[in-house]
Amino acid sequence: MTPTLLDKRAFVTGGSRGIGAAIVRRLAKDGATVVFTWSASPEPAAALVAEVKAAGGRASALQVDSADVAALQAAIHGVAERLGGLDILVNNAGILLHGMVDDVPLADFERMFAVNVRAVFVAAQAASAHLGRGGRIITTGSVVSDRTGFPGASVYSMTKGAVASMTRGLARDLGARGITVNTVEPGPTDTDMNADPAMHARLAPLMALGRVGKDAEVANLVAWLAGPESSFVTGSALTVDGGYLA
Repeated sequence: MTPTLLDKRAFVTGGSRGIGAAIVRRLAKDGATVVFTWSASPEPAAALVAEVKAAGGRASALQVDSADVAALQAAIHGVAERLGGLDILVNNAGILLHGMVDDVPLADFERMFAVNVRAVFVAAQAASAHLGRGGRIITTGSVVSDRTGFPGASVYSMTKGAVASMTRGLARDLGARGITVNTVEPGPTDTDMNADPAMHARLAPLMALGRVGKDAEVANLVAWLAGPESSFVTGSALTVDGGYLA
């Protein structure tokens, strides 16, 4: 069976760990050449590149802080030039800094906005110069855009709501060019950055399926959106939350 993303060129932000790493693995497994960014820890990025190559895939990593506009733009343009274009952009980089409304530092607000919102627009703008008809832009959002389930996440929820709204606007901007734009909204998911068993036990009863999600399950939806079968899906925020919002 021919891989669904054979010869496609993908750029993934924040791809070295957790959901991002699962997305890199899945896109590479499906045949894409994947370039992903990392910010602070080189070891997981190097290990993921080696893992993908050992499995017969193609991946490479770049150190880029998504809050650095010039660096993010240069990375996308540079990769597109090296690969001869782009077919898929996955905006996965994101941060969560907790803080109650009466004491959240403004610097934390600005950092979350820069990474979670501004970088999504910057990356989409840069990638749009290289995406042709059939191109895909996919952003990792969150179900907190619809339901903030815990205190101290008002700013984070705002950023994910902004991403969902931006997705609809970008879909309108790019639809005439045959480029689709969608957001994937995970619910509580088991990753290396969110691996507290006690927290999982508290969250499980809130899920219709009785458990938190797996990073590969989020990557499955991203891969479908990146592939040919999703050609008529755009401007959508698709939940992958085990019924958390049901």
